Amino acid sequence: MLTLVRHGESSANAEGLLLGRTDAPLTEKGWRQAAAIGALLGPVTRLVSSPLARARDTASVLGLGLEVEVEERWIEVDYGEHEGRPLGQVPAEVWRRWRGDPAYRPVGGESLAEVATRVGGACDELFAAPGAGARSEEGDVVVVSHVSPIKAAVAWALGADAGLAWRLHLATGSVTRIGWGAAGPVLHLYNAQPPGAG
Repeated sequence: MLTLVRHGESSANAEGLLLGRTDAPLTEKGWRQAAAIGALLGPVTRLVSSPLARARDTASVLGLGLEVEVEERWIEVDYGEHEGRPLGQVPAEVWRRWRGDPAYRPVGGESLAEVATRVGGACDELFAAPGAGARSEEGDVVVVSHVSPIKAAVAWALGADAGLAWRLHLATGSVTRIGWGAAGPVLHLYNAQPPGAG
C-alpha cells in the first residue's frame, strides 16, 4: 500500500498564501496534525519525504523509527511568479488558465501536467514489483508530500488527467491510501484526518 501524507499546516497555509517551493515552517497546529497522523498508519517498511522542510518535519514526528528518504519527485509544484502571493491576489485570468489547461505554466514555474509526469513516474516505480515496494505485504510505503503531488498520485491511480486536481480538496495533515488490485492501482482512502489534530 502507498500511504500519502500531506504535511501539517505551515505558516504560509495559515496565512492563505500560495505555497510551492518556499520553506515555510509548521505552525503549532501543523505539529499537532503531524503527531496525530501516526494513529492512521499501520506497519510501514519505508518512509519517503519531499525535500521541503514542512514535509521532512512532518515525517520526523510520525514515530515510525525509519530513516527518512528524501525524494525530489514528491516536491510541491513550482508556482513561479505567483509563489507566496495571497490566494485572492492571483489574477482571475491566471486561475482560469490554470483550471482550463493542465499544461499551463506560470512564468518561472511548473505546470500540473509536469507534476503529473514526475509523480506518475514515482508511483510507477513504487508499484513496479509484485511483493515489493508499495505492493509488499510486509507493510506500507509512506510518502510525506504536498497537495499537488498527492492529487497527481490520485489522478494516476484513477487513470484521470491532471485537471482532476481542481475537483479535489485535500486538507493539511491528511492521509490518502493507494493499493494495487487485479487491474492496477486502487484508491482505498482519500483525505482522512486523524481525530483531535485540529
